[in-house]
Amino acid sequence: MKIHKSEEWKNLLTSEQYRVLVEKGTEKPFTGEYDKHFEEGAYVCGACGTKLFESGNKFDSGCGWPSFDSAIPGSVEFNNDDALGMRRTEVTCANCEGHLGHVFPDGPKDTTGQRFCINSVSLDFKKGQ
Repeated sequence: MKIHKSEEWKNLLTSEQYRVLVEKGTEKPFTGEYDKHFEEGAYVCGACGTKLFESGNKFDSGCGWPSFDSAIPGSVEFNNDDALGMRRTEVTCANCEGHLGHVFPDGPKDTTGQRFCINSVSLDFKKGQ
């Protein structure tokens, strides 16, 4: 069952989380907490706590945002994003519809070939999960 919140998110999230997760913003590259983070565990939605990515699927793409080659099946949804004069695929949390980032077809060729480029502020990390 999906979580639907509107103004309530303003009271539950930091202003930067709200800007990214709800208003579909993007954090500055190389500034996020999880860009160079490689502990074992799981990355969950910063808004609702849904488990999204396993640490084993994270890689250093050098793009300035946390990158994963795949998401946990059923945890994310994909939406066309034609903003900024380009066609991209937006990635949102399947549970609360929070904006996470985008997925690109330039990931590791030895795995999925995908690069989930995700805002750190849209994530939380659960060690050892």
